[in-house]
Amino acid sequence: MSLGQQLAPHLPFLRRYARALTGSQNHGDNFVRATLEAIVAAPDEFPADVEPRLGLYKTFQTIWQSTDDGRGDSADSGANDGSEAIAQGRMAKLTPVSRQALLLTAMEGFSSEDAGYLIAESAQRVDDLVDEALSEIENQTRAAVLIIEDEPMIAMDLETIVRDLGHDVTGIAVTRDEAVAQAKESRPGLVLADIQLADNSSGIDAVSDILSEIDVPVIFITAFPERLLTGERPEPTFLITKPFQRATVKAAISQALFFDRATLPA
Repeated sequence: MSLGQQLAPHLPFLRRYARALTGSQNHGDNFVRATLEAIVAAPDEFPADVEPRLGLYKTFQTIWQSTDDGRGDSADSGANDGSEAIAQGRMAKLTPVSRQALLLTAMEGFSSEDAGYLIAESAQRVDDLVDEALSEIENQTRAAVLIIEDEPMIAMDLETIVRDLGHDVTGIAVTRDEAVAQAKESRPGLVLADIQLADNSSGIDAVSDILSEIDVPVIFITAFPERLLTGERPEPTFLITKPFQRATVKAAISQALFFDRATLPA
């Protein structure tokens, strides 16, 4: 099996990580593209002593950390609009490595040892960095959250997680029309949206309708993330895979709100 064939199944999830880390589909995908270009240009330098997924993320991390101390400002300077520039400035206020450690473990499912390999730290240091990132989250501005989910148990689980994080839940919608109506009425500060809804309508369409009315960060929830992470069209910046862990939801919410607050005046 060629190296490309070995890496292909892992690319959607690297895109998820890159987008969450940068707060932008475009910016994150540019880093993934640069990673692949580096591998193609020097395949002999690809880490051969670890599994392909770990080697892929390691190559990405090397490129990320080489660009303005890991803030990614030089990955695609032409792609940075005003809001992204503000977001990148906000990113500098938190320790970049702590945020990487949290996303690598909570969202991408790497062990502390593997995450340590990726960011060149010990496993114990990774645990400390995750604790540091979680402490920052505790001080994060609270938000009103709209949940769009037609499965009652999952909706209840999400509501519990959101409330335990200190956020408010404005409502739970199970169809596209309900979601749009509730968003117009409550104007939430964050939306958690399933892809398939009760009346066979699309959570993606519901979010599109909502975004035409208000500017709000969105986290999509799906059992098939690879279908939404191709890099071929406008796609979610933040995405949670079903079945999800509490830590994954917490990391995604904190990162989405982090970039959303970055666009607000100080």
